[in-house]
Amino acid sequence: MTLDTHAPSVHESSIPASQLEPLVPATARGEATRRKLLVAAEEEFGSKGFHVASVSSITQRAGVGQGTFYLYFRTKDEVFVTLVREIGRNLRQAVRDATAAARDRLHAERLGLEAFFEFACTHPGLYRIVQESQFVDEAVFREYYERLASGYASDLEAAAQRGDLAPGRAETRAWALIGASHFLGMRWCLWSGQVPPAAEIDALMDLVSRGMAPRKPGN
Repeated sequence: MTLDTHAPSVHESSIPASQLEPLVPATARGEATRRKLLVAAEEEFGSKGFHVASVSSITQRAGVGQGTFYLYFRTKDEVFVTLVREIGRNLRQAVRDATAAARDRLHAERLGLEAFFEFACTHPGLYRIVQESQFVDEAVFREYYERLASGYASDLEAAAQRGDLAPGRAETRAWALIGASHFLGMRWCLWSGQVPPAAEIDALMDLVSRGMAPRKPGN
């Protein structure tokens, strides 16, 4: 019997994965291996769920030895939490990139919706992974949505101050719009495997624009 020298200590295993300091690769080659493991983890968790997926199935899919896994992640929980954060960062960046050249805030809303739906369709495990995270490590589940909503609310508040949007509670708007895009994405990207048709996005944008467009004095 060979002992796994990379297994987490009792102290480490008692700490929620979301609170652990990440194991940062020292070389570009190490970062490439870590990236390969995360890609494999997304495919495994997205298709099988957290409890069925295993470290061995992740390393097999990544084409690396099981011992290599523990150079980058202490436990299955840790790679899962890292993946949720990675998905969140990548989604926020995709939306930022898509909206950078928007004419105004309503145009940015349209571009942001399209970017989210495209991201959801190209990351089919997104819904399962993020929703399951509330049962694996609730802190990272909340963190995923709170970071998304925080940046979104800041953008909406700035737009309202510029006059692009009617005044209103930016945080409430952010959470409501995240909810709308989340469920429309679930209807189409998750259940139908496609980006919502333009008419569906038009209908949501009609709701957004009529509810948020600047109002004339007296209205």
